[in-house]
Amino acid sequence: MMGRTHAATGVLAGLLTAPLLGVDDPAQIAVFAATTAGYALLPDLDHPGARASRLLGPASKAASHILRAASAALYTRTKGPRDEDCTGTHRHLSHTVLFALVLGGLAAWGSAASPWIALVVVALGLLLAENALGDWVLPVATGAALWWSLTTSDPLAALDTLGLQLGIAVTVGCITHCLGDALTESGCPLLFPLPIAGETWYELRPPRFLRFRTGKAVENVLVFPAVIVACALAAPGAAPMLVDLVAYLGTVA
Repeated sequence: MMGRTHAATGVLAGLLTAPLLGVDDPAQIAVFAATTAGYALLPDLDHPGARASRLLGPASKAASHILRAASAALYTRTKGPRDEDCTGTHRHLSHTVLFALVLGGLAAWGSAASPWIALVVVALGLLLAENALGDWVLPVATGAALWWSLTTSDPLAALDTLGLQLGIAVTVGCITHCLGDALTESGCPLLFPLPIAGETWYELRPPRFLRFRTGKAVENVLVFPAVIVACALAAPGAAPMLVDLVAYLGTVA
């Protein structure tokens, strides 16, 4: 998937997940969804040309290099007899549920330990989302965050209680990325290290007729617009408005 589609699916995942965690304030939901959108781009840190790898200049490039090296080393040590002969860098370690859980766990632990770490987790997610979806993301999410802080007596203390939620946002974002890549022709080794059919890095993917090529017509004309519409329908207050609209149209008809 392209970066903007990953980010858009991350927004959708965040909008759907936030209410399940008891997050019902629209401002908090907006920040949560934007954070999830950002981390829906992070798994591509294993590609030197990805948005995540270029976001912070030398720092993110160094992180990308370390991740690719770790992924290649792990692939060499763990590949099964039927795994393909490749470098094991892109779409390997960072494209697994295991990676998402570990990263989310670290984010939750760090955010619970210090509100400043929580701020860093959120800020990185917002910067990634803004880079993929456009400049409008940052002022909207920042405005929502400011509104939340103004309506909270002690924002920094409140951040201490958001550790688990931020960890879930990171995990959900990363898994959403992997599920999106699993719909493409290359598939995604989501279930590593579970061995499947002689492969430790088995690429999960749907039947051939449901797969699409990254950046081609199906993604640009069908998938991305459909996700945007779904985001609009999942936004806070959208469902009651839609019900009222349908009821009103019924009375007019």
